[in-house]
Amino acid sequence: MVEQQKQEPEIPYLTRTQVLVAMGVTATLLWIVAKLWLRFGNFLLFEWHWYPRDFALGLGVGVMITILSGLTYRFYPAYRKSADYYLELVLKPLAWPDLIWLGLLPGLSEELLFRGVMLPALGLDHFAVIGSSVCFGILHLSGSQQWPYVIWATIIGLILGYSALWSGNLLVPIVAHMMTNWVSSCLWKLKNNH
Repeated sequence: MVEQQKQEPEIPYLTRTQVLVAMGVTATLLWIVAKLWLRFGNFLLFEWHWYPRDFALGLGVGVMITILSGLTYRFYPAYRKSADYYLELVLKPLAWPDLIWLGLLPGLSEELLFRGVMLPALGLDHFAVIGSSVCFGILHLSGSQQWPYVIWATIIGLILGYSALWSGNLLVPIVAHMMTNWVSSCLWKLKNNH
């Protein structure tokens, strides 16, 4: 049996502080882009309301994404290699309490921009979901060999985009995104004894 070689990062391994700062800076930049787009665009932010039913729906979508991700990880070697690379780069330096930020910052800032602003800006239709999902996927590109992870993030973007459209509430993809990040990062940390 040939052992698969571990992919070396194209960017140097980061420290805990560098990962946390990168998450904070990225979240801030996404928030600024979203606010500027709202300010100068001719559309409104996608609606969001705090409804228990939609919160529960978001949890359900998050569970579904986590299960699909686990199955894809198990049965698609190219994605597994790409995900391991990305997760090791981002998660390995983080301490357990840092995972709170890994759920909150991307869950809020990415959903604000890609579903909250981009969906209404592009027309709240299939084109808008596909366009915002492709942009969401590309945001997750961390190296030239990471296309399987980008494709997967694009698929997740489709699920999150349609969950927003079908529910009419931005809360659904926000909760789903946070939950997916928290559960998958905790499972990865447990599996890799970090």
